[in-house]
Amino acid sequence: MYDIAIIGLGPAGATLARLLDKKYKVIAIDRKNSNDSKCCGGLLSPDAQKILAQFDICLSKEILVNPQIFSVKTIDLDNHIEKFYQRFYVNMNRAKFDKFLISLIPDKIEICNDTICMGIKKEDDASYCLELKTKGVKRIEKAKIIIGADGANSIVRNTFYKKYKIYRYISIQEWYEDDTNSPFYSCIFSKEITDSYSWTISKDNYLIIGGAFPEKDSNMRFEALKEKIKESGISLGKLVKREGCFVYLNKRFMSTCTGKDGVYLIGEAAGMISPSSLEGISYSMESAKKLAEIINGNFKNIEYKYYMSTLGIRIKIIFKILKMPFLYNKILRKLIMKSGIKTIKKYEIK
Repeated sequence: MYDIAIIGLGPAGATLARLLDKKYKVIAIDRKNSNDSKCCGGLLSPDAQKILAQFDICLSKEILVNPQIFSVKTIDLDNHIEKFYQRFYVNMNRAKFDKFLISLIPDKIEICNDTICMGIKKEDDASYCLELKTKGVKRIEKAKIIIGADGANSIVRNTFYKKYKIYRYISIQEWYEDDTNSPFYSCIFSKEITDSYSWTISKDNYLIIGGAFPEKDSNMRFEALKEKIKESGISLGKLVKREGCFVYLNKRFMSTCTGKDGVYLIGEAAGMISPSSLEGISYSMESAKKLAEIINGNFKNIEYKYYMSTLGIRIKIIFKILKMPFLYNKILRKLIMKSGIKTIKKYEIK
């Protein structure tokens, strides 16, 4: 019998596992193996940087990648407008970042990699039974508290909190060899392709092309994105790899869910992801920190304390939802971009 079972070891699960008091017996379950990586642009937002600073965590140069880009090229394909805006992201290797966070977890935590949680059910003694499978071998474990940190395809959320509806999209991106020596980061809007957004990111000697697409016709939409990119004059080198994952697009004010009765959600599994930028690392680490502080006190009244402590996160997400029409509405986006507010004028050397 474990005190706590954490499902998922991304930034949310790894942060929670690191912060839990050593008095607890904890098992952390992750379906990825040590060589897997999440489909992610790998840009660390200012909010995520702030959380790392609060933890007094520094990133080594091995985690960072070239180049460090200080602006985003915003491409509005609907209105045929291009503008540059200053941004303060850190360009990093997402797989190495996740491994680094996992390396900080104390040895006392039992980590199970390459392990799938097949099902979870509540027992008569108020504990929870987990059906796990590791490399084809099934086993059963029990825990008093279950923490869902398993992202947009969360088995924890899908099992216990189906009524909290949230829009699920498919994120697809491809890596291409790039030797043009013209690195850039772009944010692409096109209603024809997706009602979210797409991106290109230079990373070392690769160009990443990706986007978040509705589940229906997601592959067709991604192919359309690549054609639009080629039409705009961006040449693609040799395809290196393709990756994908589910991602939440939080469009409703009440889509976040923190959990109750011994089953709690953190990070993206809780719906804590920016609906405008799809950034979730900062919310993952912040929600994990808040839940760890509450659990480390005791197991009493966790539901109410955790819900109230995450009020600030939910307010941030509400403001992001209110911001969405200015990004995704063709007319409003045109007005904002044409106004030139906060745009950067690029100087050309003749």
